[in-house]
Amino acid sequence: MSLPRLQTRLVRHGLQPYFHEFLVPASSQLSPRRFLSSTSKNNATITSSSASSADPSRSQPKRKPLTKEQRDFLSSALRVNQAGELAATLIYTAQTPPLVNAHPHLRPLMAHMYAQEEGHLDTFNSLIAKHRVRPTALYPVWQVLATGLGWSTAVMGREAAMACTEAVETEIGGHYNNQIRTLLEMFEQWEAEGYEVGPELQDLVKTLRRIRDEELEHLDHAVDNDAKKAEPHWLLTGVIRLGCRGAIWVSERV
Repeated sequence: MSLPRLQTRLVRHGLQPYFHEFLVPASSQLSPRRFLSSTSKNNATITSSSASSADPSRSQPKRKPLTKEQRDFLSSALRVNQAGELAATLIYTAQTPPLVNAHPHLRPLMAHMYAQEEGHLDTFNSLIAKHRVRPTALYPVWQVLATGLGWSTAVMGREAAMACTEAVETEIGGHYNNQIRTLLEMFEQWEAEGYEVGPELQDLVKTLRRIRDEELEHLDHAVDNDAKKAEPHWLLTGVIRLGCRGAIWVSERV
């Protein structure tokens, strides 16, 4: 995806960019910074640490340990992202049967979006396990609510199901933007102080950008398939977006 196209998409859906590099799609090449993460002994979180240079003639990279606040942010980010992607897969799973029965031409689109969400979930499952981050305690609650939301909006019709996707992906797109912004601010501060960061944090930003881009794709698909024609659109999307914001807030903390 080109940078102008991504910028247009963000503005179209009310997602404000932070600065130029923040907008760079996941497919673009990042600058050759060095990032590294490790796991805390007590609370599995991502942190910066020293790494040996491949060239012995070069000095060791100067790495700054994460503060407790930064470790907590990264732990909560992985926890809420895993919960959100679980909910997304369950929404599409519940929506697909009634939706494709009434509209068979939507089967490939629903399969495509589900496959991407399943990939996102696998990514965060791996990161949660790798860094021993505690998943949200409300997993069972989100499972029931996400399934109910997916099934009920699909039964209401194609427009309502697509409005559900529009609402969810609008909140998720903004959520990932906020995480990327926070990480890039962290990196800027380290670099201003003369520190470097390791490759795992670079990979994390790249992963978040890729997933954000794919979520915004789903948002575009929903709008292209008459999400705006759902009645009453403002009420349906408003309630779902409010629910998403509440679920994000709770999952970051519980």
